[in-house]
Formats: sequence, C-alpha cells, structure tokens
Amino acid sequence: MEIERKYLIHELPKDLEAFPSRKIEQAYLCIAPVVRIRRQDNDYYLTYKGKGMMMREEYNLPLTREAYEHLRTKADGIILSKTRYLLPLPKGLTIELDVFNAPYEGLWLAEVEFSTEEEANSFVPPQWFGEDVTFSTAYHNSVLSRGKK
Repeated sequence: MEIERKYLIHELPKDLEAFPSRKIEQAYLCIAPVVRIRRQDNDYYLTYKGKGMMMREEYNLPLTREAYEHLRTKADGIILSKTRYLLPLPKGLTIELDVFNAPYEGLWLAEVEFSTEEEANSFVPPQWFGEDVTFSTAYHNSVLSRGKK
C-alpha cells in the first residue's frame, strides 16, 4: 500500500543540487488500471497501481533494460522525464521533489510517503510547499502522460 501526499512547488530550494537525485524516465502502457514502466538511473521497473488518491495499492517488479526498451515502444502518450531530488525531513520522512523536463518544464511536484494514513493526515508540510494536490487527478503522472495537466 502506497500512502502519500503530493504538493505543487512554486520555488525550488536554493541548494537543491546538494541533495541526492535520480534521473527518471517513465511511460504508461495503460491508465485504468495504471501500468507504468520506469527507468530510474540504471534500474528498470514495471509498476501496477490500483485506484485511489492518497492511498492505493502499488506493486513494483524489476525489468531488464531490454524488456524496458521493448515495452517503451508500446507506450501510450508522452514519455515523461524528470529529475527526482531526495530531501530529508524529520521523523525519517523524505521529500521526493520531481523537476520535470519538457513538455512539462517548470512543473515541480513534491511527494512525501508515509507508513500510516494517520501519519499522512497529520503531516504539516514545509512552508515552501505550495498547494496540496493529493486529491487532484490532474497531477497524476499517468494523466500528465496524456497531455492533460
């Protein structure tokens, strides 16, 4: 079970490059249910996501580079690319800050994953976070892959 909150970011932290980051490319084979492939640096995954907003089932399976490249040719819509920065928060939490490349250059989204629904509901975001878009499908990557932000 994935439990996460998602926020728009309007101004990036000034020291962003000091944090660990990953280069991500992802594409969608289906959006109902969500079936995604992802290259994260040199690792490859097939992901299934169930229905839901703040809480939903998520299963990740490893792929080979060859399988990823084969499935990539079958992707629907836009293949998304972004850099994900990992910023620590108190209580062992991590901000996953996604800085998107074209065609969504200038879109910055922060996600924070939690162990419990109670923890997610009581989360107080840092002041530099913008609007909470946890319950907006407009900012699901599967929707962005369709060009519908």
